Order: sequence, then C-alpha cells, then structure tokens
Amino acid sequence: MTDSENTRKIIHIDMDAFYASVEQLDNPELKGKPVAVGGSRERGVVAAASYEARQFGVHSALASIMAARRCPNLIFVKPRFERYKEVSLQIMEIFKNYTDLVEPLSLDEAYLDVTENKKNIVSAMKIAMNIRADILAATGLTASAGVSYNKFLAKTASDINKPDGMSVILPEEGQAFIEQLKIEKFHGIGKVTAEKMKKFGVFNGADLKSKSSEWLHRNFGKAGLHYYRIARGIDEREVQPNRVRKSIGAENTFENDLETEQELLKALQPICQTVANRTKKAKNAGKTVSLKLKYDDFTIQTRSKTVGSYISSFNHIWALAVELLRTPEIPEKPIRLLGISLSNLEKEEVRYGIQLRFEYEE
Repeated sequence: MTDSENTRKIIHIDMDAFYASVEQLDNPELKGKPVAVGGSRERGVVAAASYEARQFGVHSALASIMAARRCPNLIFVKPRFERYKEVSLQIMEIFKNYTDLVEPLSLDEAYLDVTENKKNIVSAMKIAMNIRADILAATGLTASAGVSYNKFLAKTASDINKPDGMSVILPEEGQAFIEQLKIEKFHGIGKVTAEKMKKFGVFNGADLKSKSSEWLHRNFGKAGLHYYRIARGIDEREVQPNRVRKSIGAENTFENDLETEQELLKALQPICQTVANRTKKAKNAGKTVSLKLKYDDFTIQTRSKTVGSYISSFNHIWALAVELLRTPEIPEKPIRLLGISLSNLEKEEVRYGIQLRFEYEE
C-alpha cells in the first residue's frame, strides 16, 4: 500500500455464494448445479443462489416461484443456519490469526484492519492472499477480497473479481478508480437512489464529484454528505470489532396462505419464541418490537411499537406481537409471510450497569 503513517490497510473479505457453496461442499451431487437455498419451488424467497443459478438471473430475495421460472432445473435446498454458523466461526478464527480488528458484517463477510497485524506482514495484499488460502485449506470454500485504504474502497474492490478473486486499490489509484465507477456500483447507493441520481445526470463517480455538498444534501438529505465524501475517496470509518447489533429477528414463509386470526396467532407463536431464544443467547434486550406482514400479492407492511423498558422474554415479545397483529386491525388479505424483530437493543451488562447506577443515586 504505502508507508504513510496516516494510511490504513483495510481488507474486506466476502465468501463466494456462501450458503449455496456450503451446501455444494457437503453434498457433492450439487456441485456444478444451480442451487437455491431457502423456500421451496412454490413458496418462499431465495436466501442465496449458487453461481450456476445466478447465470439464469436467480439471486437472493427473489421469490422462489420466479426463480423456478427463470431456471427450471433449479434445486431448492432448505437452509441449515447452524451449519453456516459453524463454518463462519472457522473463518472468523482465521481472521483473528492476523488481527483482532475484525468487524463481521454477517456470517460470510467482514472488514479487517491489518495496518498493524500479528504476523508483522507489511503488504496487505499478501495478508489477503494468505487469508484466502487459509480459508480454502480449512473449509474447502473460496473467498474474494478487496484491499484498500478505507472501508468503502475495500468493499467495492472485493466485488470486482468475484468469485474467488482479489482486487487492490492503492491510495494513488483511488480517485481515478472512483471517477470511472458507475453510480450503481457504489456501495451504499441502492437501485432507487441510483435511478434518482441518473435523472440528475449523475452516472459515475466523476459526475457525483461535480456536485456540491449543498446540492447533495438538498436532494438526498443526510446521506448527501456521505456521497460527497466517498466521491472524493474519503471514508474515515474505523473497523469496529465490537460492532453493535441493530436488531434480532425471525420470519417464516408458509406453504399455504394464512387467512384467519387463529391461523395467524398459531404461526406467530414459534416465531416469537425464536426471537426470544436468540435475544437470550445474544444477552440482549430491546424496546421496539416490529411485525412484518407479507400478503399474497407480495406487498409488505410493517407495524412497530416501542415500550418504555427493555424486554427480552417470550411473554413480552408475544404480547406486543399480538397487539401489533390486531392494531389497527387483523389483516384482511391472506398472509404468506410473518416476521418479528426486536430492535433498540442494549447489551445485558450495559443495561444492568445503568440500573445499578440509578439505584445508588437514589
């Protein structure tokens, strides 16, 4: 990278089609075939797709029925999250061999700050190569890597040579790279925002850089300042090893649409229990419960309620979930998916620390 004291060395590691690749690894009969993890051919949503399936336009969050139409030979596999967590732990341990500054974004993705590292390797590119080789040796899976001087560019770089590839963006190359980057390729700029930008004549990084911070703020709100900075290669976010979790949730897509209150309540109960179990395991509690409803026409509605104290038990989550289901009224249209999430989270040790302090102040 560079010898400058002010330049960080950031690596973004992203496993290749992680869930689908684990399934192909564990079941050799699936190797080389189009695989979709999640749902079923008739119902549900694709959680992950193998690269063979992606060639047909199958991708995550696509309705299973649409995925099956695009790829008639698509093989649906039920997700095994415990297995994915097991492999993820192996991968995270490999990261920790090089640095403690690891910020997991999900089971299969993380940022690493290797400016100073346990192996005393000067080259971040060399570290990324070693990590990818270690992952392959330990798990049999491939990973892609992006290496640069900040999070934004490292994340962007990891997508360039997927799958099983690596890309490096040096400090002296950053600005030129950003200027030619298509606006829809900017991490953090989604499809809707990209289309809005194109209407303003912003098609790439150079176009984005030409806009003032005032103009961006006026048209894109608070995010405008972020866009102004990344167009100039400025991203001072640190790799945060203790990244705070924002929500804990669970959802279920049903084989047959649910139409009665009794059916909805029966289906909601195990979802609430799963959220309570996950909350307890994470030693968390939250103040906001959200109910997600997906109707038979695929429209989605979310209902939320925030309470005055932290909750984590099944009884509390269940009571609020039932209230949300009935307020303002029981859904009139058939329901294909129900989801519950708990947010406004606080860790147990932090929460109890606050409570103890209040007791002593009294």
